Amino acid sequence: MYCHNCGTRNPTGANFCGACGSTLQPADAAETTISFMPDMPTSETEEVSIPVDEIEEGKAVLVVKKGPEAGTNFFLEKDVVTCGRDSGSDIFLDDVTVSRRHAEIRREGSSFTIVDSDSLNGTFVNRNRVDQSPLKNGDEIQIGKFKLVIFTEGSATR
Repeated sequence: MYCHNCGTRNPTGANFCGACGSTLQPADAAETTISFMPDMPTSETEEVSIPVDEIEEGKAVLVVKKGPEAGTNFFLEKDVVTCGRDSGSDIFLDDVTVSRRHAEIRREGSSFTIVDSDSLNGTFVNRNRVDQSPLKNGDEIQIGKFKLVIFTEGSATR
């Protein structure tokens, strides 16, 4: 049984989600997919930082700000970086709210663009759903229930 609030899989017969505490409701027999909306801003401030000297010129780092792998860094060193639930993805995001081939981050020179790969739940940049969007330092990307922040060379904290 999946939580309709956060998408976490819970044991059959559970009354509350083990991850977020929401009340669980049995899924209809016809329901086979999970839809997920991006998190809305809260009054809590979530700050993420990385050592600036770790970012090479023309490269960037994605830091998982929220999700099962919070705190993980992904260095964007290739011209095309794949993101998704497929185990062959460059950025493997293992959750049912993420499509197998969810999105790509493309690098041209020192600029980066995220491109949604027709994912079920969409790709969001700064809480706006996008098919394709340029990325700048400090942008927040949401893929399923994962929130990631991009840092480029010479960046500080967000």
